[in-house]
Amino acid sequence: MLQIQAIRDRKDEISSALKKRGIAAEEMLNQVLQLDEKRRATQTQLDATLAESNKLSKEIGMLFKSGKGQEANVLKEKTVKLKEDTKRLGDALQMATSELQGLLYQIPNVPHEKVPAGNSEDDNEEVFQEGTIPTLNEDALPHWELAKKYDIIDFELGVKITGAGFPVYKGKGARLQRALIAYFLDKNTAAGYTEMQVPHLVNEASGLATGQLPDKEGQMYHVTADDVYLIPTAEVPVTNLLRDDILNENEFPICYTAYTPCFRREAGSYGAHVRGLNRLHQFDKVEIVRVEHPKNSYQALDGMVDHIKVILRELKLPYRILRLCGGDLGFTSALTYDFEVFSTAQDRWLEISSVSNFETYQANRLKLRFKDERGKSQLAHTLNGSSLALPRVLAGILENYQTPDGIKIPEVLVPYCGFDTIT
Repeated sequence: MLQIQAIRDRKDEISSALKKRGIAAEEMLNQVLQLDEKRRATQTQLDATLAESNKLSKEIGMLFKSGKGQEANVLKEKTVKLKEDTKRLGDALQMATSELQGLLYQIPNVPHEKVPAGNSEDDNEEVFQEGTIPTLNEDALPHWELAKKYDIIDFELGVKITGAGFPVYKGKGARLQRALIAYFLDKNTAAGYTEMQVPHLVNEASGLATGQLPDKEGQMYHVTADDVYLIPTAEVPVTNLLRDDILNENEFPICYTAYTPCFRREAGSYGAHVRGLNRLHQFDKVEIVRVEHPKNSYQALDGMVDHIKVILRELKLPYRILRLCGGDLGFTSALTYDFEVFSTAQDRWLEISSVSNFETYQANRLKLRFKDERGKSQLAHTLNGSSLALPRVLAGILENYQTPDGIKIPEVLVPYCGFDTIT
């Protein structure tokens, strides 16, 4: 959430930057400032009314003690009107504050200067590519056919149990899935991230704090009886570990990693491009989250990108990195890099990770602050990235490592799997 003071100080700059997202925000920003002025004026009136009421209450007490009951009763009549005014102003303040908060929730984060202008994924900027795309034999299959051939993932069984988008991993498929999770966590903890196990359901406050609500409310599974949500990513519970905290500067950086299943409704996702593991309603992901001092957050973002590069090099998967344009940038992000692995059998790139710096946007919602060297409270910067999302990594391995004799296992995963080939 944008800070009101920042809007007040840099309204034109913020309005211009949001045009990268294709948003004409000037009117909304003006409404924010108008509502804030109304809120502040109402607060001033309320404070003055309460102060006058307190003053009269003291005078009434003194008059009664002095035996001047008649004068005291005259003042008591005034306090009745002041109480009415206090109630009216309190309601008006609550309404103005709620309206202001609701409007701020509608304004996305300000894109970083490095974010390219553009309207869709076609305008994203490729900044890096590495790895050799293998040449497969003419009988090469997409991963959903390989999964059926080797009986390692059963999509139809998942439909029977739950519905489309809930696959069942079997035998060596389940073992490979577990190996990837363990490998990702080991790489992350070796890089200094503390492993956490977190709830898979969160309350509304947690969803609002990291920006999933109200922006992605239609994409989250809502357990209405208890008013909680199934998590779309570990980012939500992990980042909320620090909600309402005030940190010391010497606590930076705070680095967490967590494995969780993720749940997304993905409404409207149909067609060949979402077949198999390409898009699911339930999938596994290992996440990395960082909380940083503002002056170090972009260096930390570069470090997260380099960390994921190492993992993909060890898996020997061809990949590329995109800097997302304004039109494709996530609602809460200031700058995002997407990693995509090349699916040789599908002849297309598949997104496997997003690494983002949210700057103070999430921290403002989280009320996550730190004390600087002057003892003044400042908002921290939050970052997160997939390290990694399993379905499309698994799809890339199955397709790129297939041979006429079976599917080879990346060498780095063999100690985790206990086998080197799926036959």
